[in-house]
Amino acid sequence: MKRILIPLATFLLGSVFIASFYLGILTWAQGWDYASSQFARDRWYVIPIILGFGVQAALYSILRFRLFIPVASTGYAGSMMGASGGTSATAMVACCIHHVTDVLPILGLSAAASFLTRYQRPFMLTGLAMNLIGIGVMLFVLYRERQKLQPVLLETK
Repeated sequence: MKRILIPLATFLLGSVFIASFYLGILTWAQGWDYASSQFARDRWYVIPIILGFGVQAALYSILRFRLFIPVASTGYAGSMMGASGGTSATAMVACCIHHVTDVLPILGLSAAASFLTRYQRPFMLTGLAMNLIGIGVMLFVLYRERQKLQPVLLETK
């Protein structure tokens, strides 16, 4: 039972975390009405990024806790999840970071904010691509570890 509940819980927690980060930044910068309108406008980018991050979190929990296969090494799965999570968060916030400079102009982020705003869609597509690469890396690690088990399973029969 825990083999199903742990990945499901980490999927939900990862998805809620990245969605909360996105909505939290938008709400802090401009308020809930703006955050909900931005989410509705960019939903075709944001929802796949949120779900992709959740899938990565679930796969990482499978690797980390050795739920289905006794994995000797998780390889680059952890660092890939961190990199794609950071890229995804940056991509989702890129659409509205210019509003943060309205709130906190003393930080001197206006140049970075205008850059991120200008390239919002490419950043979101990059975030989605990083999610897919991260999922692919983790699936490859699981596949490789399963292949290592195949000779052992055949010898015991």
